[in-house]
Amino acid sequence: MSGQVERIASLLRERNALDEQIGAIIRRPMTSGHLGEWVAAQVFGIELSASAVQAGIDGRFTAGPLEGCSVNVKWYLKREGLVDLTESPALDYYLVLAGPSSAPVSSRGGLRSWRIAAVYLFDVPRLLDEQGARGVKIGTASSVRVDQWDAAEIYPRATNPALSVSSEQATLLRLFE
Repeated sequence: MSGQVERIASLLRERNALDEQIGAIIRRPMTSGHLGEWVAAQVFGIELSASAVQAGIDGRFTAGPLEGCSVNVKWYLKREGLVDLTESPALDYYLVLAGPSSAPVSSRGGLRSWRIAAVYLFDVPRLLDEQGARGVKIGTASSVRVDQWDAAEIYPRATNPALSVSSEQATLLRLFE
């Protein structure tokens, strides 16, 4: 038993060292939120807000058809059909980086690898209208229908015409598969 505790402690020291290296690059603590924001900023040309605690908005697109639009970035290590939503009137889009699709089931025996299997762009006013029409609560872990996810996908399938993923962006995203 104590051998397992020692092994976990050793692995956590290794993980902390990696997290420290990643944190030095992204200049924020290593969490899926901060890392997702940094990756999205690098890949999609987003200028992140100076404060990591600005309510509802992580940054703004700096070029292309969404230039100047506000964005909230999420990185979910599994796509379980849930999105943390806010009703901020200043928010234009959610950009969701997601790992492989999975039903929201018990995490026992599971794994949440740091992967990006797909990227989704949700138009916030439209999404909130659709959620309201369905009577879905707005907040943490709001259920989003499969057809809404499908319509919002920008990578690897380009079903949302609001933002095209360039070949260079796709190459960068494939690094996380």
